[in-house]
Amino acid sequence: MGIRLNDVSFLTWNIYMGADLTPLIGAPANEIPDRLTAVFRHFLATNFPVRVKAIARQIALAKPDFIGLQEAERWQLEIPNLPIVTFDFVSLLLAELRSRGLHYEIAAENRNFLGRLPDSNGNTIQVLDRDVILNRKGRHVKIINRQEANFNTNLTVPLGGQPFVILRGWSSIDVMLRGHIFRMINTHLEPASAEIRNAQAQEILEGPANTNLPLIITGDLNSPPDGTAYTMFINAGFQDVWSGVGEDFGFTCCQGPDLLNAVSQLTRRIDYILFKNDWVPIKADVIGDSQSDRTKTGLWPSDHAGVSATFDIGVSPPH
Repeated sequence: MGIRLNDVSFLTWNIYMGADLTPLIGAPANEIPDRLTAVFRHFLATNFPVRVKAIARQIALAKPDFIGLQEAERWQLEIPNLPIVTFDFVSLLLAELRSRGLHYEIAAENRNFLGRLPDSNGNTIQVLDRDVILNRKGRHVKIINRQEANFNTNLTVPLGGQPFVILRGWSSIDVMLRGHIFRMINTHLEPASAEIRNAQAQEILEGPANTNLPLIITGDLNSPPDGTAYTMFINAGFQDVWSGVGEDFGFTCCQGPDLLNAVSQLTRRIDYILFKNDWVPIKADVIGDSQSDRTKTGLWPSDHAGVSATFDIGVSPPH
């Protein structure tokens, strides 16, 4: 008999961009600077350089082989005649993981919406939204193909009197591990419009998910288990690892926007690891949802909890 290839592990986590951008949407141009200053102060208060330590601590406990991150932002503060101040979530997280003896690398990255506007202090604020797949080094993994794309259907909102497209997308990697090839897809679907969210789900199903390879989808689908987008994936043959081997409710959303709510406000499940074709789920956990997971300054690691899961895949060839 062949031996099972066990302990292939995945993590999905929306690590929170750090601020609520909705005050900017629909604001007239003359109000943008004051509102942007307030948004950026909100971002500074949620303190990603502190939160990243709590996020890395949870990743170090789970030690996933592959990580799907959503809202892996890059904020930049441009002050005239001074170097740009950059908060690169991915670089900060990779450095924090290295300090813990864990070595990950970027396997795929999709760049989504990019905004750059003046604040009320004479500066310019830029934010780039990204979703990223990381893989852990040392598992004899070979990435044989990667794809990165934006959706054709996206939400457009008014911003400073001009239309602004909230561009979103997906990325995927094809992985060879011990003779097995599988595909991992990572995405973040539109939260504000069910019609657009469903269209984005359909693009994934007709695109990278249209394969006979063993498939994993990690992502913030912004759809509860009775929602249309989630149901579209289930009807296409995907299974939800939490429904199979998870315990309790598995809630992942959402803490308060300032991350300081005393009692957890996670009451919805919208973050998933879905699988199809030849996977055997072993276990699943929610991470970053306990009081002990908070930073020393009281911040939750993110407004979402993460989901981790371990699988077997197929049967390895007999020796």
